[in-house]
Amino acid sequence: MQLASLVRNETGVDDAPTVVMLHGVFGRARNLGILQRALSPHFNTVAFDLRCHGDSPHAPISYPEMAKDVLESMDALGIREAYIVGHSMGGKTAMATALTAPERFRKLLVADIAPDIMIHGQHDLAQQLYHTPLPALNSHAEIRKFLHDLTEDPSVGELIAQHITPGDPARWNIGVTDIVASFPVIQSWPDVFKGKTWDGPALFIRGGNSPYIKPQHHDVIRGYFPQADIKTIPNTGHWLHVEDPTSFNSLMLEFLRS
Repeated sequence: MQLASLVRNETGVDDAPTVVMLHGVFGRARNLGILQRALSPHFNTVAFDLRCHGDSPHAPISYPEMAKDVLESMDALGIREAYIVGHSMGGKTAMATALTAPERFRKLLVADIAPDIMIHGQHDLAQQLYHTPLPALNSHAEIRKFLHDLTEDPSVGELIAQHITPGDPARWNIGVTDIVASFPVIQSWPDVFKGKTWDGPALFIRGGNSPYIKPQHHDVIRGYFPQADIKTIPNTGHWLHVEDPTSFNSLMLEFLRS
C-alpha cells in the first residue's frame, strides 16, 4: 500500500540523509510538522499518513502490514536508506519496519512505546467515537465543541477534530471501523518478530509521567535492539514531543546528527 506523505527537502544538499517519520493512532503526518521543521536544516524528511489515517487508504491494521506500507512508500519516493522516527503506534511501526528490512535503516528513534503489549488509553475513546453517531456539524468550531463535550479533553478533541469533515451529518475521514476492530492488534506486539534483532543505533525516549515504558521493558527493548539507549524527559506524559518539544527536539537532533 502506498501511503500519503508530507515531504520536506530543504537542506540544499543533494545527498542529505532522509528521516522517515510515523505518527501515533488518531494522528496524521501533518501533526509531526514541528519535528520536521526542527530536522529540515539538516535532513530531508518525509512524514507518512499510516493506513486508516489522514489521506492514506483504509485497511485492517497490523504491524507487519504497516511495515510493508512504509517500505513500499519509501520505494515509491526513491528512498533506499533512511533514519526512522515513530511515536506510539508509529513507534511500533518503526520498530517493525527496521526488523523487517534492517539494511535500509541507519538509526531508529522511538517515542514512548516498547515492543510489548501496551494497553492504550485510546481504546475506550475509540469505542466511544465508534458508537456515537456524528450529528450535523457545519463548522470546525462545532466539531471541536462536539468533541470537547464528548471527550472532556481539549487536546484530544483537537487531535480527533482533524478527522471529521463538516456536514449534515458530519462524516469521518479516518478508518474508524478498521481502527476500532484492530485495537487489540495495535496494543499488542506480533510474534513474527520474536527472535529478530536490529543492531543499529537506537534511542527510546520516554515521558517521565508516562506508563508506557517501565523499567521491566528495558530488557525487552534491548532484546530486539541491543544498542538501544533509553532516555527520559521529566514532567511529560505520552505526548512528550508535544508537551516539551524543546527537550524532545534536542535529544532527537543530538542522536540523529551524532
